[in-house]
Amino acid sequence: MEKNKVDESNLDKLSIFEILKKVNDEDKKVAIAIEKELSNIEKSVELIIQSFEEGGRLFYIGSGTSGKLGVMDASECPPTFGTPDTMVQGIISGGVEALSGWLEHTEDNPELAIHDLKMVNINKKDVLVGITASGNTPYVVAAMEYAKVVGSKTIALICNSKGKIKDICEVAINIEVGPEVILGSTRMKAGTAQKMVLNMLSTVAMIKTGKTYSNLMVNVRPINKKLKQRVREIVKLATGVDDSKVNEILEICEYDPKVCIVKIKSDVTVEKAKEALDKTKGNVAKALAIL
Repeated sequence: MEKNKVDESNLDKLSIFEILKKVNDEDKKVAIAIEKELSNIEKSVELIIQSFEEGGRLFYIGSGTSGKLGVMDASECPPTFGTPDTMVQGIISGGVEALSGWLEHTEDNPELAIHDLKMVNINKKDVLVGITASGNTPYVVAAMEYAKVVGSKTIALICNSKGKIKDICEVAINIEVGPEVILGSTRMKAGTAQKMVLNMLSTVAMIKTGKTYSNLMVNVRPINKKLKQRVREIVKLATGVDDSKVNEILEICEYDPKVCIVKIKSDVTVEKAKEALDKTKGNVAKALAIL
């Protein structure tokens, strides 16, 4: 456990506002700590992109808070970027039951990690991100060791420079957030840091593999009224045409924002737009360039 901070030894005696101020002051340090690791985050994104280009998958693995954050980030990729459900996956020790409750004892089970990775048939095309604040969680350490055996790319996301996992993986992202306001409660700054880094890993990898056009979510799945309206706004921003024209073309394109944007901006048929997108693996900018 990290060294205690003298100015927090009487935390429970402070007013609500004073405690909130302390928590907020500590949270401000997280982005600065992440900034120091941008080069390693960049290397990690490059590994993820390489994996995607080889037809591989991105796996997050962890226990407790770390595992939940990985599952959360993975589950947000399909609706945001239109990815297949299998492209980004989160694995937490204890499985589904650990998401709604707590099965923290499973973090001490290395055999479980190997079992969980075998269940998804992790292989040399894939990349595994091990998430553990301490860098020493047995479940995650075993997962990284097994991933290396099968040839997967390996990335560690930790908050402890002494964590043993950093010596196992290809790239180690070590966010030194310092002691927590509640001593040892890694759901706080460490959890915030992990969430921020996971956002970076998945988002930048998706941008660089053509899942956006500029900063627009052109791969979003219009599965409800809110998302259909978002698609309309995306197409309008990308093309500059009026609402009636956007609605007309979207109907023809079956609410596929990519096809709609390429059709409008290149003034081609739906078939030609789809053909260009097929040739460029769904990259709108590249499709527009070849038309």
